[in-house]
Amino acid sequence: MCVGLSARVVSVKGGSAVIDASGARRTVSAELLSELEPGDYVMVHAGIAIAKINGSAAEESGQIMEQLDENGKGNN
Repeated sequence: MCVGLSARVVSVKGGSAVIDASGARRTVSAELLSELEPGDYVMVHAGIAIAKINGSAAEESGQIMEQLDENGKGNN
């Protein structure tokens, strides 16, 4: 299963962006997206920002991921 992660853009430099995903910061490729700015929300897959999303979509995605995490605990 492939899962994208929603994150907020902290900074952009060249073809890279620093993102914040639930407090974890990492650098990802931003070459697929034009006009990316700090404060934007993006969907990230395999280290690449693949789409801009709005804040409510990012929040909804985060809630779904939390639910999946909670449902998966104890199933190992």
